[in-house]
Amino acid sequence: MATGVAAVWLPVTDMQRAVAFYRDVLRLEVVMQDEDWSEVDAGGVKLGLNARERATGRSEGGAVISFEPDGGIEDEVERLRSAGVELTGGISDHEWGRIAPFKDSEGNDLQFYAPPKG
Repeated sequence: MATGVAAVWLPVTDMQRAVAFYRDVLRLEVVMQDEDWSEVDAGGVKLGLNARERATGRSEGGAVISFEPDGGIEDEVERLRSAGVELTGGISDHEWGRIAPFKDSEGNDLQFYAPPKG
């Protein structure tokens, strides 16, 4: 039986660049940093930045990490744009919420997610 998510691992090519992205752009706390492995606290979920696996930057599907925006999703998208982040689509509205997809510094798929207003 699984009791929760222990960690999410992301392959990275450039550890310094990846750490800077998660620390400076997403404003998450880096709790451990090494040349091969770093850990970021994403609100109680450990993100492991793994330089031991090759980052592929694929876009044909697979895992996506969704983050809750600190403020409004529009404000976070604008902040990402001003930081030079690659947005892979605009904000889209769905019955299950709103998303704004983007890529991290290593090409991994991320998004901001806001639940439906109800």
